[in-house]
This record gives sequence, C-alpha cells and structure tokens, in this order.
Amino acid sequence: MATLKHDPVDHPVNYSERLRSHMTRLGIASYRALSQASGVPRSAIDRLRRGQVGQLRLSTLQRLSHTLEMPLSQLVETFGQPSSDLPPRATAAQQVKALRQECDRLQTQIATQAETLRQQVQQEAIDQLESWLVQWPTAVYAAQQKPDLPAHKLIPLVRPVEALVQRWGVTAIETVGAEVSFDPQIHQPSPGAALAPGDPVRVSHGGCRQGDRLLHRARVNPIKT
Repeated sequence: MATLKHDPVDHPVNYSERLRSHMTRLGIASYRALSQASGVPRSAIDRLRRGQVGQLRLSTLQRLSHTLEMPLSQLVETFGQPSSDLPPRATAAQQVKALRQECDRLQTQIATQAETLRQQVQQEAIDQLESWLVQWPTAVYAAQQKPDLPAHKLIPLVRPVEALVQRWGVTAIETVGAEVSFDPQIHQPSPGAALAPGDPVRVSHGGCRQGDRLLHRARVNPIKT
C-alpha cells in the first residue's frame, strides 16, 4: 500500500488531548480500545497523536477515519503537521492549504482504487457469464421462431447466472410451488391476502438473501382449506 511522504521532525506536536476528546465523545475509553476497534496497531495511534499522518498507510488512515467517524480529509487536517516544503514561519493559511492538497491527493487515490475494484468485479462477472452472453440471444431467437419450443431446454443456459450469484453469497429463500407455513420475516403475501404467522401458503416467487442480509422476500399465496 502507498504511504504518504514523511512529516518533518522539526515541528513536534502533541494531539493527545485532541484525540482523547474526540474518543470520549464516541465512548472509546482508551488508546487500546481504539486500537482494537479500528484494527490498527497502537504504534499507528501514537503517530496520529504526534501528527505524523504522513507516516501511516492509506489503509490505516481509512480504518481510523471509519472508527473515529471522521471524514478522511478531516482526519488528515485535524492530526496532520505542516508540510516540510513550507518555510518555518509559514502562515496558518499556507499550512491549511498544504493539508488540503494532501487530502485531495488521498481522495484521488481512493477514487482510483475504487474504480479499479469496480472494473475487477465487472470483469469477473463477464468471465463467469461468457457462455450465457453468447448463447442466450440465440436461445431467445429460437424461442421466438418456435413458440412450442420446450422451456426446459432453456434451463441449462441460465446456470452461469446461478453460479455467479452463488459466488457472491446469494442464496434462495423457498422453492417456487412449495407449500410452507407463513413467516412474515421472509414471506410477502399476495395483495389483499390476510395472513397470520403459521398459515399454510404456496410460494409463487422465490426470494433471496445475501449472507444475513435479506434482499427479497419470497412471494406467497394463501392455501384455501
């Protein structure tokens, strides 16, 4: 990971009280607690207290920014030292300008990393769906030309899509046609249906979740008894 250029050693500062005050507002009792919450070593927090943000990795600054609930630019401005390129008696305005320039550079680096990650994810999806991308238009054309084409012949063509979402941790909720007990946590009743937990229902549309996050509830219809 990229690091910022070293801060000068001839401008000693101590931001301990500033950091302590911010931690207190967040309910973080000690530097050790901050280290555990952010996942950064105590030595990195000591550098932050001394205003040596330039000696910290970008990933470390990002974790501290998240834990301290402080935008990255504000973190650098709050705990950074004046740039070594400035004369010893640089004005406060010059110091702030230098810090803002460093913040801009960091934000540009973050944006570049995000774009690279987005491209990697897209390429992974395209590689996984390559066979589907090639074959699906032909299958659609065949279905339009032959309305009586058995639908089950199209099922194997969508398996690359299923494989992709499975790699992303997406799992199905219920199976279409299944008869189950109504659970309002994972089931969405059909419009106008009055259902109570435990009522018998039939699944009309499957739902899905990603890990512990619910994406779509399964749609269900009441079963008349």
